[in-house]
Amino acid sequence: MVELPAAAAAAAAQAPGRGRPRSEQSRLAILDATRQLLEERGFVDLTIEEVALRASVGKATIYRRWPTKGTLVFESFMFDFLARQPIADTGNLRGDLLATLRGWIRTVKGTVTGRTLVGLIAEVQRDPELAEVWRDRFVIPVRTQHRYIIERAITRGEIPSTTDVDITLDLLFGAAYHRLLQSHLTLSDRFAQVVVDYIIRGLAPEVSTKRP
Repeated sequence: MVELPAAAAAAAAQAPGRGRPRSEQSRLAILDATRQLLEERGFVDLTIEEVALRASVGKATIYRRWPTKGTLVFESFMFDFLARQPIADTGNLRGDLLATLRGWIRTVKGTVTGRTLVGLIAEVQRDPELAEVWRDRFVIPVRTQHRYIIERAITRGEIPSTTDVDITLDLLFGAAYHRLLQSHLTLSDRFAQVVVDYIIRGLAPEVSTKRP
């Protein structure tokens, strides 16, 4: 059985079982239609009208729950993305960081999920309601989960207790998001290994970066 990360598990816990009311059936139909259209058309070309038609609901039904296209796409995207980002536990910091970055790359490289992520990041810049949801339900929960990897390494004595956890996470994911958004260089496994090795050397030069 695959253990979902905390944020994904919380989303799953909210999913109703059988006998759910009509409103919940409509919600699931809308999210399913959104996922289908994202795969067929992508974020930019997706419209609320098409989602409503595909889900057999009125546009008003969608707007009552999701005030903008961005907030709708975010909800359809979030659970799948988080479920693909399990918390690594390899026994050492380098292994944990590498497993984390490799998992992120597998999730976004050449996938509908990756293209949707790019579209959402762009939409966050012009949709204040999405920006708030993005921060509270995505950025903060994901970073909280990954902070544990760094804090665990501090507890094990692998890196100094003065390590800036947030900066470490920025270095790990910042490089990856840069390549995803700019598309100037590939998100390769060598890229992941070099990024992680640089981070490890910077945090604790005496820690071995020998590849497992």
